[in-house]
Amino acid sequence: MTTTQPRPEEQDLPFNVFARACPSRGTLEHVTGRWGALTLGALSEGSLRFNELRRRVDGVSEKMLSQTLHALERDGLVHREAQLTNPPRVDYELTPLGREVAQRLLSLIRCVEDSMDTVLEARERYDAARGAR
Repeated sequence: MTTTQPRPEEQDLPFNVFARACPSRGTLEHVTGRWGALTLGALSEGSLRFNELRRRVDGVSEKMLSQTLHALERDGLVHREAQLTNPPRVDYELTPLGREVAQRLLSLIRCVEDSMDTVLEARERYDAARGAR
């Protein structure tokens, strides 16, 4: 088993997402996974209840949304507030760190959305060149 030494410019970093054991890698996966990114983006619009969030993130199952929210809450990106009412009410909102991360994600999302004409043309060229399998 070989281990690679960090490059000199990486040695000063307390965390290195490229290192297998670095805890930042798990957080990056939570943030950039399909449901994490969409959940953070939806919550950037404001506090939402679970079912409101599920409707906003079209296609996510109840189980996946619950797992995603737990991971984002554990990472300190989402705050869960349960109110002792009948029936119980649970609201989710972004923490200050969650807002910062969501803002950066929304820039990426807008970039992708704004580039979709180019992406779709590239897909057509790619498929045509390879016989559209």
